[in-house]
Amino acid sequence: MKKLIFLIPLIMVFYTTLQAQKQSKNNPEETAIKEVITRLFRGMEKGDSAMVRSTFAKEVSLLTALRDKNNNPKLVRESSIDDFLKAVGTPHADVWYEEIWGLVIQIDGDFAQAWCDYAFYAGNKFSHCGIDAFHFFKGSDGWKIVHLADTRRKEGCDIPKPIQKKHDTQ
Repeated sequence: MKKLIFLIPLIMVFYTTLQAQKQSKNNPEETAIKEVITRLFRGMEKGDSAMVRSTFAKEVSLLTALRDKNNNPKLVRESSIDDFLKAVGTPHADVWYEEIWGLVIQIDGDFAQAWCDYAFYAGNKFSHCGIDAFHFFKGSDGWKIVHLADTRRKEGCDIPKPIQKKHDTQ
């Protein structure tokens, strides 16, 4: 009897978790946000600044938290998205791959946030990793990124094996 009393709450927690995951997978708003993120990174891979621009709102803020060469914390604030778009659209020798995993999306009405781990590769050469943190607003033209912040580091990256293998050139 004691085992049954313990087992019933455990089953209820398991069932509730499965239902939440099922609802999350079927949420059209979450799917739409994932599509925006995918389009952003696909545009970076293609060097298509227009595709990248289509993922952002007219006004957007960009921040990067990193450590400088003396290992001091530094917050870099971009004044506009123009420099980023120019970098994406300027031909470069290597394809830019931003691989993400662990994506978590939270939505409240027309506002959402997404958080994920990432690893950035120039061609198959690892550059850096960190966290991408997005804020989205849903206007008449759908979900758009209104704020993007990231962290950047070269060490302490726990990159999943399939991503590592994808970029392994040996």
